[in-house]
Amino acid sequence: MKKRILLYDPNQEDFVQQQVLPKIDKRLTSNIPFSKDVKLELKEGIQIIAFLSDEQLIAFLDIAAGQYLELALLPHPEMIHGKKSYGIKSDLEENIEHIFKEEKVIKVDVLEANGIPVFNTIIIGESLSLMSGSVAQYAWQRFWNKLRYFLKLFWNTRLNSFTIKADNQDEINTAAIGLIIVHHAQSSILSKRILENSFVNDGKLHALILAPKSISGLLWFGLSSLFRTKRNYNLPPFAAHIKTSTLTIKGDKPINYSQDGMLLSSDTLQVSIRKGAFNMVPGQNLNLESNGGGEDVYKIKALPRGDAKNELLQRKLPLINHATTEEFKDLFSNLRSSAMTSSVYLVLMFLATFIATLGLFGNSSPVIIGAMILAPLMAPIISLSMGVLRQERLLMVNSLKTIGWGVLIGYLCAIIITWLTPLNIANDEILARIRPNLLDLGVAVGSGIAGAYASAKSEIAKTLAGVAIAVALVPPLAVSGIGFGWANWDIFQGAFLLFLTNLSGMVLAAAMTFLLLGFSPFRLARRGIVYSLVVVGLVSFPLFFGFMDMVKENNVIAKLNGYEVDNMVLRDISVRSFKPLSLTVKIVGEAPPDKETLEFIKSEIETLIGEEVELEVTVAMKVY
Repeated sequence: MKKRILLYDPNQEDFVQQQVLPKIDKRLTSNIPFSKDVKLELKEGIQIIAFLSDEQLIAFLDIAAGQYLELALLPHPEMIHGKKSYGIKSDLEENIEHIFKEEKVIKVDVLEANGIPVFNTIIIGESLSLMSGSVAQYAWQRFWNKLRYFLKLFWNTRLNSFTIKADNQDEINTAAIGLIIVHHAQSSILSKRILENSFVNDGKLHALILAPKSISGLLWFGLSSLFRTKRNYNLPPFAAHIKTSTLTIKGDKPINYSQDGMLLSSDTLQVSIRKGAFNMVPGQNLNLESNGGGEDVYKIKALPRGDAKNELLQRKLPLINHATTEEFKDLFSNLRSSAMTSSVYLVLMFLATFIATLGLFGNSSPVIIGAMILAPLMAPIISLSMGVLRQERLLMVNSLKTIGWGVLIGYLCAIIITWLTPLNIANDEILARIRPNLLDLGVAVGSGIAGAYASAKSEIAKTLAGVAIAVALVPPLAVSGIGFGWANWDIFQGAFLLFLTNLSGMVLAAAMTFLLLGFSPFRLARRGIVYSLVVVGLVSFPLFFGFMDMVKENNVIAKLNGYEVDNMVLRDISVRSFKPLSLTVKIVGEAPPDKETLEFIKSEIETLIGEEVELEVTVAMKVY
């Protein structure tokens, strides 16, 4: 029969006497208060039941090093990290019963950093200390420390240089925001979301090396990790994963790290696994699927090295990912090519406008959408936005020429079709594009962002952005040509204003997107951005009035639709013009209204709206 010895925290003497010993006293050989000078006989047949804090447990493991040790743990209020690492439940009575019923004892490993046991997590890098919490005594101090780290993460985060050496592998010279090192997947919330096939006795440690290119990427990783499923073990795209037995980490300056919440610093950090350090009654929450072993993992493709590393070390971590030199060269090469006028571009522009014009005359939305897919205007517009951003004169000139040729081809096509077509009535599809407002500017901004982002990210299909931009440009261009062909200057001006709105809005939005993606320093981009804002501001004046007209129209319809006057109901309200206010109204009643009744209805409408109106009335009769 085993001899069981209770080793307890002397600071918890009263609790032990009142809560612990009454439950296990008769089954104990002895109980001993812990001190750093404690002498214990450690051999087979003796089990130590420890009621210790994290700090005391580390000291005890140091005392027991090299000796046979069989250990069972009780949930001490200050054994926070030990409970996580060894799967100890918080309920004292439940743990006591588990210890005395559990016959199985397993060998467990111990993670060590510079020879000191680590139960939970090692976090290297001061910015990542936000994830490790704070060890301050008072709650307000912990809150302030977390807030300070959070602000620093935004405003002063830099990647640091690290040299990392794993078992039987070459040294890695890289730049990273830091490393997160755990013993096994259950050690921390973060590792639970990423690691698989990781156990307390497999002889391996896990290092996650984080090298994000932006603050937003790091925050997105932190948020998305909270919602990962147990089957989703994918690393974030900027992280490397090393699974090994020993790891040596050096930096070009002292390494600041957090070890189970304790902040430390060292020139070199040696992290290793002490294999089979002691025997243990496993906690009820501990995953015991493995008996040890397993292959090493060395996934380091995401780590920047060479010129990419040096480039990242020279600047603070930006809020949004900045383009690398290689990405910049590839994009500029594509944009210069897109800015040039080609026969393919002109043919597609002609066909897109041809189809759009016929679709507009036919009042057919599907046909118009087909024209949008063909439109090739995205490429030169995105090239123009980059030229404006970086003040590249040749790129701007070539892009404007290409856009100009496309607009000219579009106008000629729409005008000729209008002259050849006997139709001269503006239908719903045409009228929908002659009263632009601020909402249309919003569409242009969204299209510009989509186009620039798709051009900068090669993994995104360019056709997606092409469709988005075509939605905002081809139809108003065709409608403007129709207005010119009819010599209807209201239609021509309204549609042309919509075309200018979308063009200027897209150029500005695409330029701002490229700026945020790091394709130009702000000092170089400032002039082009200011010019674009001025143009968009000038265009926005008539758009604002158009938007206010839309608001007024909605208010008029909301007030009148369904309104009952002299036993007659107003239906199907529409606004034909605002100066003067002209309305089309359907009047539904049991008998046709006479002139006096119509005058009374008109007076009631004017009173309700607050201004004089012109009415076009349609009468509908109720039949019972």
